[in-house]
Amino acid sequence: ETSKIMMNPNNGGIIALIGGINYGKSQFNRAINSYRQPGSTLKPFLYYKAIENGFTASTTFFSKETSFYFDNKKTYSPKNYGNIYANKEISLAAAIAYSDNIYAVKTHLFLGEDELYNTLKKGGLTSKIDKSPSLALGTYEVNIMELSSLYSALSNGGKKVEPHLISKVVDKKGNVLYEYEKKKEEIIFNSDVTFIISELLTGTYDFNLIDYTYPTCISMAPNITNKYAIKTGSTDTDSWVIGYTPEVVFASWAGYDDSSDISTDVTIGNKKSWITTMEEFFKNKEATWYKVPEDVVGVLVNPITGNVVSSDKENKKILYYLEGTEPIREEKSYDKT
Repeated sequence: ETSKIMMNPNNGGIIALIGGINYGKSQFNRAINSYRQPGSTLKPFLYYKAIENGFTASTTFFSKETSFYFDNKKTYSPKNYGNIYANKEISLAAAIAYSDNIYAVKTHLFLGEDELYNTLKKGGLTSKIDKSPSLALGTYEVNIMELSSLYSALSNGGKKVEPHLISKVVDKKGNVLYEYEKKKEEIIFNSDVTFIISELLTGTYDFNLIDYTYPTCISMAPNITNKYAIKTGSTDTDSWVIGYTPEVVFASWAGYDDSSDISTDVTIGNKKSWITTMEEFFKNKEATWYKVPEDVVGVLVNPITGNVVSSDKENKKILYYLEGTEPIREEKSYDKT
């Protein structure tokens, strides 16, 4: 089954909604009523908080198979997809591109479990979530509508939006019987930081981030003709692709109602469906991108190590930093092996 929502991030208006594959077989509207684990699609909000708290795109953690031990004698041993680990220091930019779970949990615990929880709640998530080490990996069930609204605030520079299906109702004489009334504007994110997150989410399909593994959306790259911020999320039972431009947010979920395990075919199909739909949306209109804010600077770095590089290096990408936090140390040499 599937659920999809396409939303205008500037006012919360729902452009398109799909609640299932076959209405004849099932009338259950998954887009409105279903709650599923969002997996790694919550990570942009974790890294938003990290950057707000002094992290940068170049901040590194050592990524290897790790068990986390807590005071109550509990342990938590998250795994990376396919059990692939860097076994070296990687940057926050790389952690987003590869969706590295070890880096995410280290960040989450470093910040304190309140930070992500409070950010999601402030953003309007009403689903029941708990402050726990696994929240960073999206282990609590949420609704696709709420998730699309949260991503809208990343897309529009920090404004909270309320999803709505009906803009206006008029009678045949043109009298307005109902009109959606926008609530007072509430700023929930800093626009400098949302810009940085949006740029980091272009690393998920960037060939400059191919290293010990591949960025999660690299298979979509040949079909991408516009600049998108994209994040995937995968659990044993759920496949997510969520992405946006300044004009539109598009979230797509695929899985089974009985929570059966999904195959890689489901994940591949969901990615294909996402990019086909987005490219079709922009077929006859221009996709725009964000202007670099005044307090943000771009630096050419090796996106895997986070160090400054010269333009003749193989692995390079302009990453963005709050002014005064940008890296200055130049990389001496970089051996891909």
